Amino acid sequence: MNPVTAHPFAERTNIKPEEILTLPYGSFRGKITLVQKPSDVKKAVNQISAQPLLGFDTETRPSFKKGQTFKVAILQLATAEQAWLFRLHHTGLPPELQELLQDHSTIKCGVAIRDDLKALQKVSPFEPGGFVELAALSKQKGLEVEGLRKLAAILLGIRISKSAQTTNWESKILTSKQIEYAATDAWACLEIYRKLQERP
Repeated sequence: MNPVTAHPFAERTNIKPEEILTLPYGSFRGKITLVQKPSDVKKAVNQISAQPLLGFDTETRPSFKKGQTFKVAILQLATAEQAWLFRLHHTGLPPELQELLQDHSTIKCGVAIRDDLKALQKVSPFEPGGFVELAALSKQKGLEVEGLRKLAAILLGIRISKSAQTTNWESKILTSKQIEYAATDAWACLEIYRKLQERP
């Protein structure tokens, strides 16, 4: 997949927003599977459960009214070659998916995962297992940044687009931009984890 080469900020512990703008855009270039029917969940989970390491993220429809909240709409899981986007308002969180999220043998790495997990537990209760918080790991490795975009800039040398962040994730049909954005966020978490593991 996207080869990550040496870049000007590779040895840094922090980065300024204007410096991120000098980097090339990076996005996931593997296979993306949309899981939109309850009947498709089992097949997807069977493919995923063999993986020892996954990038993890969620997307929720943004609220522009005070007091209005929405349930999490998408759960993203990614390897270096494939990403799965579960449209939870269509599929719910069935037992197979709950088991995967509880499985301690599969590492699922992400940024700010506490809020993601709380949102998922509102869909169906489960006991999370195997999750790694990249913000905490990056701190252990001496980095002074925690957010996904800054971590991607320093560790991967890429700029991640925010253009689809505040779009409607409950739309009947997701746009190609939304699909790529969601897959990229999960994939980037995976690659950031790998890069952090390489750091002393």
